Amino acid sequence: FLLSCADGINGTVNWKTKQASSFSISRKLAAGKKDVYTLFSKVHSDRNVYPSAGVLFVHVLEREYFKGEFPPYPKPGEVSNDPITFNTNLMGYPDRPGWLRYIQRTPYSDGVLYGSPTAENVGKPTIIEITAYNRRTFETARHNLIINIMSAEEFPLPYQAEFFIKNMNVEEILASEVLGDFLGAVKNVWQPERLNAINITSALDRGGRVPLPINDMKEGVYVMVGADVAFSSCLREVENPQNQLRCSQEMEPVITCDKKFRTHFHIDWCKISLVDKTKQVSTYQEVVRGEGILPDGGEYKPPSDSLKSRDYYTDFLVTLAVPSAVALVLFLILAYIMCCRREGVEKRDMQTPDIQLVHHSSIQKSTKELRDMSKNREIAWPLSTLPVFHPVTGEVIPPTHTDNYDSTNMPLMQAQQNLPHQTQIPQPQTTGKWYP
Repeated sequence: FLLSCADGINGTVNWKTKQASSFSISRKLAAGKKDVYTLFSKVHSDRNVYPSAGVLFVHVLEREYFKGEFPPYPKPGEVSNDPITFNTNLMGYPDRPGWLRYIQRTPYSDGVLYGSPTAENVGKPTIIEITAYNRRTFETARHNLIINIMSAEEFPLPYQAEFFIKNMNVEEILASEVLGDFLGAVKNVWQPERLNAINITSALDRGGRVPLPINDMKEGVYVMVGADVAFSSCLREVENPQNQLRCSQEMEPVITCDKKFRTHFHIDWCKISLVDKTKQVSTYQEVVRGEGILPDGGEYKPPSDSLKSRDYYTDFLVTLAVPSAVALVLFLILAYIMCCRREGVEKRDMQTPDIQLVHHSSIQKSTKELRDMSKNREIAWPLSTLPVFHPVTGEVIPPTHTDNYDSTNMPLMQAQQNLPHQTQIPQPQTTGKWYP
């Protein structure tokens, strides 16, 4: 009962906070309900929040609230620092609604749900399933967050400006005190009667690059605000030709009110966007259908759930049986031609004239005789392969190798040997005499 009352108080306070500061956030009430959360932390109950359409909605998932959900349950005064991560999704779906985003930098930091509800969801409760994971014990806990989107008065605001803050990340600007300081600075330079934070988008979601981890660089964040009065002269200075030229040359423009932001927020004035919805005229043009443009087929209508069963037996016969039968017939025809239509050697000889058979037989016999003779023929050895003959008698020394000796490796000139029947050649002497 106390937790239900606390949730009701949360919704009321958020509604009043939304009327006062133009954005709802649950962190402000967390300190006042810490004791109630600790006492009834094991009770899985739903929480109701009441954001307004077109106004920034922020809901903080505090780790302290979910720590008591994981056994062993902490004792009073005991402090635990388990890593906890969160998974958020629309009930019955794997992801969140398109307008709702979620961010959590590390398992030791709180998670944040933020976004700008749309007018199409007014009056329709959106149930978000929040699943907490204890990365040390692998325990899980689940809660439901019921978002009741309400219609906002005079929405949308006609004058909207989007600022790009270079020195902050999205989770830093989502803190209530930081966002309050930024809205206060914008109110000082704009002087509107009503000022709302409409949306916050990380620069990474706009195609920005992850900064290098040096000098504590930030990724940057886009903050869109809306007001009910026209833009001030300070904001209009961005549209001056001199400042536009400086922006094209990648130089900082000269803005008189930049010093009111420079203390805490570094604004990139070249990326500021000013939208005046009072001057926006419908630019609808009739599409001339020509080559390359398909006719409008209307909305897609998926098939009904009650589909009739279809018989695929006929498709099976046409797809497999018919080609298989044709292939079998062709195989049988080919087998008959190759096997059953053979003439044979005897039938061929019977149809051949006798004189032609005699000629063929004689040619075969002659060929066989030539092949047999070629196997037994002896070839004379080349003179270059014979040993050196006697220079006086001319007697030739018989070869020292057999007929099967491989003559390809034999040297052309063999070494001369002094055989017994060979005559020694006289050798010249230095004294001019010859000796045998």
